[in-house]
Amino acid sequence: MHSPSPSLLDLPVRRLTREDLVPCADLCEDRGWPRDEHRWGLLLSASTAYGVDAPDGKGLMACCVVTSYGPGLAAVGMLLVAGRYARQGVARRLMRHVMKAVGSTPLALYATSQGAPLYEALGFSHSGRAERLEGRFVADGAKASGSGVHTRPAVRTRPAAADDLRELVGLDLPVFGTDRTHIIARLPAFCDGLQVSEENGELTGYAGLWPSGNTHVIGPVIARDTVTAKALVTALAATTDRPLRIDVDARHEELLGWLEDRGMKPAAGTAVMTYGIPALPGDAARRFVPLTLATG
Repeated sequence: MHSPSPSLLDLPVRRLTREDLVPCADLCEDRGWPRDEHRWGLLLSASTAYGVDAPDGKGLMACCVVTSYGPGLAAVGMLLVAGRYARQGVARRLMRHVMKAVGSTPLALYATSQGAPLYEALGFSHSGRAERLEGRFVADGAKASGSGVHTRPAVRTRPAAADDLRELVGLDLPVFGTDRTHIIARLPAFCDGLQVSEENGELTGYAGLWPSGNTHVIGPVIARDTVTAKALVTALAATTDRPLRIDVDARHEELLGWLEDRGMKPAAGTAVMTYGIPALPGDAARRFVPLTLATG
């Protein structure tokens, strides 16, 4: 006689490893997201991932990733439930497990319009917004000034070098608001392009470009000001033939308008939501674009 099947909400949550990379990518595909195996490689090595195996034996029923930045912040991302198990309380159950696992550590995440009601019910508050733009970036380097004389960019950028790492971490810390050395140290291997800006021998910003299917994603972008952010984006865009995707903090309206003027089209945005803190730490004026929506 067969024993009854356990409730979906009683199935055990387990820690995922790099062995789960393909099932995680399969789950993304199941929900209509890019497979993003490249990003999953980063997440499964630099973050803590949780999952629930599907009771039908076909991969994962659900997954979620938590990137820890010490006692002051953890970022939650990639909360996914297979379509055949959706709307049965699985996402809520997995989020409750994550919230219990991190204890008193404040949480932050980027929520879609579909996901926001769940997070609100769990006590998260809206604290900002990111606007996504997609498409082919058209540089303005061929444009002339009113006098008819081509003007060179005022900001100097160059590819990042190995000996920039220490200064990158020092630049990032006050902007992000907590130490993410374990993420920054992985950027040279994760990114197809990593640019820095500098003035008088000191770094004033940095930005990365990484692959997602047939697209390149720009992120993070940390910069002294909007002019510097524009220069970094322009430098990275010049290195790829692929369409681009970028998620810009909505407070940076000038950068958003500039990107639209260069061919990027608005797509669905996301809400920045926090739990245990009123807003993201750090310096929002210099934090233009997250690395990924999963890690902040």
